[in-house]
Amino acid sequence: MASIASQLIFHPAVSQGLKFGGTTLGRDKTYRAIQYFARFYAWYLLSKGDKLDAARWTALKGHLGTARKLMRLGKPLEHLQAALRASLSSGPIEETLTTVARQIGYFGYLSYDAIVWAHSIKFIALSPETAKTVTKRAFQFWFAGIIFSLVHGVLKAARLAKEAKSLQSSRTWGEKDLAAEAGRETRLAAVESARKSNRQQLVIDLLDVSIPATGAGLANVNEGTLGILGLISSLLGAKAQWQAVNGKK
Repeated sequence: MASIASQLIFHPAVSQGLKFGGTTLGRDKTYRAIQYFARFYAWYLLSKGDKLDAARWTALKGHLGTARKLMRLGKPLEHLQAALRASLSSGPIEETLTTVARQIGYFGYLSYDAIVWAHSIKFIALSPETAKTVTKRAFQFWFAGIIFSLVHGVLKAARLAKEAKSLQSSRTWGEKDLAAEAGRETRLAAVESARKSNRQQLVIDLLDVSIPATGAGLANVNEGTLGILGLISSLLGAKAQWQAVNGKK
């Protein structure tokens, strides 16, 4: 019995799960997935007329949202630093500009989101109208950040595709070209890896964009659809973090 327990406790999947959960991003993606599932399920229960169970899932969604806001309190500065680093980079100017704009958008979103959190725990008191305005402003910045992220992703995808095509067509032959060929293969592998990551981020942004668009009053997507979209994007983000933490491609 002890042997079975040891095998379960020290199973590689358990160790990998603990490693994933030990990261702030890993916990955030887990909470986010549950939060958006709760958002969908509360909507589903309400559509069936089950108000009592719907209230439980709505409460879970709200508490997880508050917890995630607390976890993100320091992130506005991270995005400001990322914007500054991007502005000093030597990459393509259009990608640099969209990166800086994206990071500023996320800085604004998370800054207003921190005010929303402080109000939700009654640390500060805002009038109903002010609270509504602050929440809407947070969604507007989030929406702007995602739009710039999408533009950046499209520009980067085009550049990487062009680079990959150039590398594939510049293959060399002969023993004298072995070193050049090895360098080309290494660069091509790096470009393909970057393309894969960029495609995944584009998919996540496309799934997420309707959430702040609805919150900002620019779209009108129902709670069930937003819940499903948020759940899928959360699972994709969690998968990427799992692979990053556990050294898998």
